[in-house]
Amino acid sequence: MERRSFLKQTSVGLAAGAVALPAMAQNAPTIKWRMASSFPKNLDTLHGSAEFLVKRISDMSGGKFQIQLFAAGEIVPGPGVHDAVKDNTVEMGFTCSYYYFGKDPTYCIDTAIPFGMNSRQTEAWYRQGNGAKLMGEFFAKSNIVAFPSGNTGVQMGGWFRKEIKTVADLKGLKMRIPGLAGAVLSKIGVVSQQISGADIYPSLEKGTIDAAEWVGPYDDQKMGFNKVAKFYYYPGWWEGGPQISTYINAQKWAELPKEYQTIIQAACADTNTEMCARYDAKNPLALRQLLASGTQLRPFPKEVMEICYKAAMDYYAETSAKNPEFKKVYDDYKKFTNEQNSWFRVAEGSYSNFMFSRKS
Repeated sequence: MERRSFLKQTSVGLAAGAVALPAMAQNAPTIKWRMASSFPKNLDTLHGSAEFLVKRISDMSGGKFQIQLFAAGEIVPGPGVHDAVKDNTVEMGFTCSYYYFGKDPTYCIDTAIPFGMNSRQTEAWYRQGNGAKLMGEFFAKSNIVAFPSGNTGVQMGGWFRKEIKTVADLKGLKMRIPGLAGAVLSKIGVVSQQISGADIYPSLEKGTIDAAEWVGPYDDQKMGFNKVAKFYYYPGWWEGGPQISTYINAQKWAELPKEYQTIIQAACADTNTEMCARYDAKNPLALRQLLASGTQLRPFPKEVMEICYKAAMDYYAETSAKNPEFKKVYDDYKKFTNEQNSWFRVAEGSYSNFMFSRKS
């Protein structure tokens, strides 16, 4: 079944067990695959969603489709998931495509780009726009079939050892922020650092870096960043709706019975909703606890946001001029973003702004 067609037919918000699936034939084969995750086991929202996914696949297949899940570093390092799936070292991967910015910045559009769409808008682009088609064509060149399998919602802007009051405060600042976001920030003087998640805490503690972004209150609290950096900034304008993806080796996908392909697609859609719900449920308490521990919450000044927005738009124009693949996907993405924002600012935005101002 064509990926885009399936996404249009399958409802995202289905509760466990509610997905309409074909009855499994008694002679359906028993299949055992391996999946490499880009996330450590202690992140029960990110890696935990991969656990949710493989269990859903097993349950929906009556136990006939078993996927053994490996955390980051158990088979390949977190950033090695792409090549492991492409080369069939493992059949599946659970990862963020923007980790592969160094291969092609087009990968980033699959996850999130600075000043891009939020989670609902991204889902609309994939399901009702051209997202699934365009990204599917792009992934096919790497021998990969990919499906949306989670979203964190808008992330935080990260942890800083000093306050950011003007753009000048960012010049020369050493910040752990990889990929496309790092490339944009480098335009205004930030020294972006490529540091793995496990190394962020000691780097902040020793002053090797001045700031670091990760995810949001729940995951950041688990990492203990509030103990080594005082100021917590928002929003993470480079991750308005970061999407996690399930990668499948294209040859292995083609070999699967249609029933198993449908099960994977349905389980990915279910996981997509599950992850976002977990973050929305867990972040409020975590943020209150961080503030109670002495964390200082700060918005990025409007001046900083405006300068960063311009830097991002300049980057997209420069990249589109030299990368036809990026331009093809980004042009469609940007048009859809503009249309979404023109709608969200009406009912959604006005309702949210009113409700957020209520104290009870």
